[in-house]
Amino acid sequence: MKRNVRLVAVVACALFAFVFMGAEKARKPAAPKGEPIQAKIGVISIITGQGAAYGEAITNGIKLARDEVNAKGEVLIDLKIEDSSGKQEQALAAAQKLINSEKVVAIIGPTLSNEMFVAGPEANASGVPIMGTSTTAKGITQIGKFVFRNALPESQAIPASVGMAVKKYNIRKVALLYGNDDAFTKSGFDTMKEVSEKLKLTIVTIQEFQKGQADYKAQLTKIASLKPDAVFCSALYNEGGVILAQARKMGLKVPFVGGNGFNSPKVIEIAKEAAEGLIVATPWFGEKNDPKVKAFVAKYEKAYGKKPDQFAAQAYDAFYIMTNALKAAGTADRMKLRDALAATRNFQGVLGNFSFDAERDVVMTPSVLIVKGGKFALFN
Repeated sequence: MKRNVRLVAVVACALFAFVFMGAEKARKPAAPKGEPIQAKIGVISIITGQGAAYGEAITNGIKLARDEVNAKGEVLIDLKIEDSSGKQEQALAAAQKLINSEKVVAIIGPTLSNEMFVAGPEANASGVPIMGTSTTAKGITQIGKFVFRNALPESQAIPASVGMAVKKYNIRKVALLYGNDDAFTKSGFDTMKEVSEKLKLTIVTIQEFQKGQADYKAQLTKIASLKPDAVFCSALYNEGGVILAQARKMGLKVPFVGGNGFNSPKVIEIAKEAAEGLIVATPWFGEKNDPKVKAFVAKYEKAYGKKPDQFAAQAYDAFYIMTNALKAAGTADRMKLRDALAATRNFQGVLGNFSFDAERDVVMTPSVLIVKGGKFALFN
């Protein structure tokens, strides 16, 4: 009997050692000193379809940062880019492919908040850090501890732009206009309404539209008839540019304060002179007298033949935040990378000084801009 007990004990010890060694093997070891950390990072972006200008800017910013980081040799990143076409089901499929087939250490993207609301839970459940660079709706980082963003949320940007516009133009009555079929634009509207109520503004009407709509005459006629002092509009650039053009054409000349979707040169391209006077808040101002900003603008323009917008700048900084965290982690390990990302404080990027708060959300100060002379300028 004693012999049997001893035999069971020996077998149990052997099994424990086998399992322990297997677990240790499964953990990613730190790269030997002097050796670069090699990792695969996934990107989910709108490459085709409506909103592709956002995706183009984002992937351009990431690729530029990747080339710079890889050239330094401390970290070598293999990018795996997937197209979501701005659709939730495609974003989810892309996340699953990157997590399970490509075995990426982390994901940057997807582009829209409603995409993140399906891709984020998938990454979080799989223990894969995911960082939105343009997802500004409420509740993004509350998805779970592996979900981050470096995109300035509407909850910080809109109070800044609305507050300055109200003070500058003595606004008392407002009309609210928003896209009701997208989490991004709906969240922007919610914040605009909340801020309007806090400032004790009279909301004369709330008008809705759908993504892809071409004619806004009914909504704009109603708004014009009520004579508001300003229009607060939450839209993506496609609809936003058309709304501005149609509003000005029918004689609605009051100030427009736009949500984060208006922070694209595409709005000016679509609306042309009708974009004059549009007010937005953003963490990015490409004319800033800052050596880091000037260098980024010059490199981006040389690489892509155009100036970077907010979405390119946010993606560029996101890649550096991610790779700096990889260096801090010392290995391409998903959990260690998550912890290193969460510890990011006072990162100096092209957007300025950036930190994650306790909920992995943005800590930074926005700039308020106005379209003047066909381009964005500081609003003061």
